[in-house]
Amino acid sequence: MRFRRNKLLASVVLLVLVLVCALDAAKVNKHKPWIETTYHGIVTENDDKVLLDPPLIALDKDAPLRYAESFEVTLTEEGEICGFRIHGQNIPFEAVVLDKSSGEGVIRAKDKLDCELQKEHTFTIQAYDCGEGPDGANMKKSHKATVHIQVNDLNEYSPVFKEKSYKATVIEGKKYDSILKVEAVDADCSFQFSQICNYEIVTPDVPFTIDKEGLIKNTEKLNYDREHMYKLTVTAYDCGKNRASEDVLVKIGVKPTCKPSWQGFNKRIEYEPGTGSLALFPSMHLETCDEPITSIRATIELETNHIGKGCDRDTYSEKSLHKLCGASSGAVELLPAPGSSTNWTIGLPTDNGHDSDQVFEFNGTQAIKVPDGLVSTSLKEPFTISVWMRHGPGAHEKETILCNSDKTDLNRHHYSLYVHNCRLILLLRQDPSEAENYKPAEFHWKLDQVCDKEWHHYVLNVEFPTVTLFVDGTTFEPFLVTEDYPLHASRIETQLTVGACWQGGNALMAQFFHGNLAGLMIRSGKLENKKVIDCLYTCKEGLDVQLPEEVASTVKVEFNPNQSSLTVEGDDIDAFDKVMQHISYLNSRQFPTPGIRHLRISTAVKCFNEDSCVTMPDAEGYVMVLQPEEPKISLSGIDHFARSAAEFESQEGVTLFPELRIVSTITREVEADAESEATEGADDDPTVQETVVSEEIMHNLDTCEVTVVGDELDGEHEGLEVDTEQLQQRGLETSSSHFGLIITGVNTMANYEQVLHLIRYKNWHTEALFDRKFKLVCSELNGRYISNDFKVEVNVIHTASAMEPFHSAMVQPNFISPMHQASVDLSGHNLVNAHQSSVVPSAATIVIVVCVSFLVFMIILGVFRIRAAHQSTMRDQENGKENEMDWDDSALTITVNPMETYEDQHSSEEEEEEEEEESEDGEEDDITSAESESSEDDEGGEQEDQQGASRQQQLEWDDSTLTY
Repeated sequence: MRFRRNKLLASVVLLVLVLVCALDAAKVNKHKPWIETTYHGIVTENDDKVLLDPPLIALDKDAPLRYAESFEVTLTEEGEICGFRIHGQNIPFEAVVLDKSSGEGVIRAKDKLDCELQKEHTFTIQAYDCGEGPDGANMKKSHKATVHIQVNDLNEYSPVFKEKSYKATVIEGKKYDSILKVEAVDADCSFQFSQICNYEIVTPDVPFTIDKEGLIKNTEKLNYDREHMYKLTVTAYDCGKNRASEDVLVKIGVKPTCKPSWQGFNKRIEYEPGTGSLALFPSMHLETCDEPITSIRATIELETNHIGKGCDRDTYSEKSLHKLCGASSGAVELLPAPGSSTNWTIGLPTDNGHDSDQVFEFNGTQAIKVPDGLVSTSLKEPFTISVWMRHGPGAHEKETILCNSDKTDLNRHHYSLYVHNCRLILLLRQDPSEAENYKPAEFHWKLDQVCDKEWHHYVLNVEFPTVTLFVDGTTFEPFLVTEDYPLHASRIETQLTVGACWQGGNALMAQFFHGNLAGLMIRSGKLENKKVIDCLYTCKEGLDVQLPEEVASTVKVEFNPNQSSLTVEGDDIDAFDKVMQHISYLNSRQFPTPGIRHLRISTAVKCFNEDSCVTMPDAEGYVMVLQPEEPKISLSGIDHFARSAAEFESQEGVTLFPELRIVSTITREVEADAESEATEGADDDPTVQETVVSEEIMHNLDTCEVTVVGDELDGEHEGLEVDTEQLQQRGLETSSSHFGLIITGVNTMANYEQVLHLIRYKNWHTEALFDRKFKLVCSELNGRYISNDFKVEVNVIHTASAMEPFHSAMVQPNFISPMHQASVDLSGHNLVNAHQSSVVPSAATIVIVVCVSFLVFMIILGVFRIRAAHQSTMRDQENGKENEMDWDDSALTITVNPMETYEDQHSSEEEEEEEEEESEDGEEDDITSAESESSEDDEGGEQEDQQGASRQQQLEWDDSTLTY
């Protein structure tokens, strides 16, 4: 047993010795490391870790085998892998050993990789072991293996379009499979991220689409009139869904199909008042699509039927327009603007707009009676009837415009103008004569104008038996004239009516008119000449053309009478275009009627080949006349003054408006200059507004009316007067009534100012008059522009120039108190206070002396009071304030009884002397300061007092009617 144990122990020792011998033999580096021959790797740009296939592992046969862990074996360096070596230039990789004993290693990038610079890298690699001993002698290297590394791409770039913008042109009315192609590129290196996967049109609601290839096409047929140019914004996406860094602009122009037409003009043309003529078609040309044209005819129409009475004319009264056109005097206006002196038209509906003419509407139930005496009972031949009328198709009944018929008993029509079945008929029955023969009585005209619902101007020149009709300036002869007997003799008065005919026998109106009338005038004794008729009808607006010299002989131009239409004919297209480009719109009114005027161009062409001749469509547009700057008419001057009663009673009277000024201004908005705008923009102040300036302008006036404020004028002892000779020299007329005075006629503001300076107010009984107030209003264009109300107050200065015969009267105690006897101003007139006086009844001489002395005293006191009143009035005018002191003198009666005792008289004289001294002291400064202004009034007052004293010799002044 012991023997066996020893034998086993010897075997173990032997085995250990064998192992130790083997380990010693392993310390010799006999073999080279081994690696794979080829490696493939992947690395992502901007990352350093490379994934290799297969993994990088080096093996060495010198490495010892590993046994169970229960054995403790000490390994030497032989067989360990110390590193890897990469061969190549500028290789951005390095190989690192992770475990020397296992030979495991990795390849990683030394710097950030950029796929766009280099997508693949190829190089060789070797592994080497650690050699023998501590110094690594006899180091062995493996063979060289090839490494292929691919750099994976990141989607770091966005698509970029090759062009900054794209343009294309298409023809309208056609659908395209492809209009143009946009193309974008992506700088990423990989196929996934460098490919453009989608294009998109960003602009919404456009008739275009784009596919993945970038091809753009229209989704519907395009129309040149709807849109000339489409602007699209297009973007692109790569396959990594990155959007293009900048979108691209695509312009697609639409070219019209060649259609013969007028091209190159604006449909809206704005006209600013006061700028003269405006070219309507400065860039227009005729497109004929290369058709051989032999002649061209174009008609340009300016539609103004909706403006006023067919176009823009001055809106003065018809009477004023006749004068402006040079018509002879004597015309009577039967349809004047409603007013205080022309009240028979007040009940008719009118056009209340002041921008255009005033017209009257007759609806078939309304008519007016012309006041008796306005037109003579029987018209003196020759005579003229003129009227503006708008009438449409109506019933088959007579519609009377103007009628003169029996006022009572009978229904005879002496003369009338009426419409019947679209015919205009003038009835003119002759007065009784010795020869009872048939004479022309009815004149018939069949006219389209009567029933076309448009405004037309009618003038009838009657010189029996010839009647000439002018319609819009064109002469028409009657197509039918019927005859009748003259009227029988009668003493029945006649009634002149407008809008119907008065049936005197039935006492009612009949044959009512349906339509609009304006400017109805009758002129007896004279005929209207053609020049005046044309002037009345001519518009203030219309078409105009200045023919270039080089084309004047090749193109023919014709106008209609009111220049609302012109026709151009020619055969040369270039010359024709030049003429069209010189056609202009002109409105000569200072304040034209604003609104739209439609334009229409109708064109007809002739070709060599009639079968294929082109058809020109009508071209339409409109002129927009802008609102003119409205003038503000301002009246100013002295609005409060006082004059002595003698001036009111004098032959000249008192001038109401001695320093009147008429000024008209318009307000304009002025834009700020560039510097101001820059400052405003910098400050960004929302309160900054445009500068408004007022500019004075000159224009005409047609009416100025002076009306009395308060009680009406009493024609028996007061009235307003003006120099008629001065009015006639300026072509003005005046009419007066108990309300005041009206001056009419178109003239300059300066002439109206001069005439208004001449208006005087007279009053022949001023005892009960203390003030009178008047109002002045002026207007332009028949009330379109009205001035301010200028009010003037005139005070009457009463003076005690003489004393009434002596009589007894009681004086109220409250008016004889010294405190009430002080100087009191009553807005322009003062009362002279007197004291009771008496003389010794038995001393006649003393009475005479005392009376004369007292009279002298009263005269002196009156002079001072007049001067003080005048000075006070002037101060009131300068300060713009009216004296508001009220004093009721209705019961004041001052009576001097010469039969009182001498002692009372003496004491009274002493008191009067004291009062005079106080009055002189208190008023001296005022009199001195106003001496230069009131010297003339003082002299006039003194003369007036002296004349009154010598004439009446009275010492009483009754102010029973004085009120304030």
